[in-house]
Amino acid sequence: MATIVEAQTRPEIRVEDVEYQRQGGKALLARVYRPAGTGPFPAVVQVHGGAWTSKDRTDNDFISRAFAESGILVASLDFRMPPEAPYPASIADINLGIRWLKARARTYGSRPDWVGVFGTSSGGHQALLAAMRPDNPDYAALPLPEAPQIDARVAFVVSGWGVLDPLLRYHLAKKAGNAELVENHHAFWRDEATMSEGSPPAILDRGDKVHLPPALVFGGDSDEWVPVETMQRLVAGWKKAGGDIELQFYKGANHGFMTGKPDAPYARPAIERMKAFIRAHTG
Repeated sequence: MATIVEAQTRPEIRVEDVEYQRQGGKALLARVYRPAGTGPFPAVVQVHGGAWTSKDRTDNDFISRAFAESGILVASLDFRMPPEAPYPASIADINLGIRWLKARARTYGSRPDWVGVFGTSSGGHQALLAAMRPDNPDYAALPLPEAPQIDARVAFVVSGWGVLDPLLRYHLAKKAGNAELVENHHAFWRDEATMSEGSPPAILDRGDKVHLPPALVFGGDSDEWVPVETMQRLVAGWKKAGGDIELQFYKGANHGFMTGKPDAPYARPAIERMKAFIRAHTG
């Protein structure tokens, strides 16, 4: 069942909330931003930020609208978070969300092989994990009965100011005396070993078997939680493992430099860069 969020105020796109799964009797929704026209449209699952513990599918609304207005379909997910569920529950929800969108891609005017994933901050981290480990048994644990044959492999992945190395950010937060961030890490990850297990740069350093779709990673070169060296480490590991990846720095920008800020410096260039990247990898 879909609920129309708006039908008349923005006639060039259609925005609706759709239940993509149910957990413990509770509906989890995807906010779907549908472009005008018949397509076929590139499509992206959007993963919100919030230090793994907060925010919802309305995060990055202005980015989703910009995508849809340019002909890119977006499904922005709600997913389980602490205190309800620690890692890897949210990744399992994202994995299912990807499969769900692929199963409905043609209905929405897209194609299953044109579905990618995009996230910011902790969502940028989770988007990478979902893209790299589509077949991980813990991540792929939730069934999609109507389309059991569909996997969660994606056409591309975009990570904006992603918290690429959770263990490093944990130590930076402790050093800075940021008790709230430290507690968020405890709530989601539980321990340092799990932070390392779920760190994309560490995964690549270990040589774990992963899927490497085309990737775009971007952030500010003054990000207080994701040092330039961490982004470069991820890119080097991705390339060494045989994947294609692009890295974009925005000079002087810190963490979350365009969170909820359509008029922020670099917001428009970053959106245009993402749109071009998505189109380049969807035919």
